Amino acid sequence: MYRWQIMSAVAEHGVVGIVRADTAERATDRARRCLEAGLSVLEVSLTTPEATEVVRTLRREHPDALVGAGTVLDSGSAHAAVSAGARFLVAPSLDEEVLRTGHRYGAAVIPGADTPTEIVRALSAGADAVKLFPARAWSPRLVRDVLEPLPQAPVIPTGGITVDDAPEWVAAGAVAVGMGSALSSGTVEEISERVTTLRERIRAARD
Repeated sequence: MYRWQIMSAVAEHGVVGIVRADTAERATDRARRCLEAGLSVLEVSLTTPEATEVVRTLRREHPDALVGAGTVLDSGSAHAAVSAGARFLVAPSLDEEVLRTGHRYGAAVIPGADTPTEIVRALSAGADAVKLFPARAWSPRLVRDVLEPLPQAPVIPTGGITVDDAPEWVAAGAVAVGMGSALSSGTVEEISERVTTLRERIRAARD
């Protein structure tokens, strides 16, 4: 996939599921449940032990899913994640070496920012989208205000977002939202119900 296709898929899905755990086995199990529940865009945090092996396993088992890596802090981690099969890289901050490395190998890169200045810096450095982090420090209204002078900024609020308030962020102009345990915990049936409800609400927010 080209980077523009990756980002188009993220925007179309509207939600990036985030998986992190204290063991590779637990992360893999949680990720499998998410993918089986219909969540087709998934980020595995590199804070998880053996996270690149988790990415490799998920790509092998679910070749049609869009699997990426999160908490990518340096070029070495970026290269390892892409080599394992990650199609996109997410970071809590902006590191231009991560951008260059990800782009060199065809991965979309979504660095973090929490001010308008940082958003512009990330876009100027070539970010494919910007992770608005932590979202708890923002609000949908503030996103709407910031996007008035920066309508070209594809932002993905992440951190503390729930199924109930996610549509408000999308209605405010976010291309997608990032969600962790609020979306990915529980059984396949429970996750599936959340994913279905969330995607329906996101579609309605865009209409």
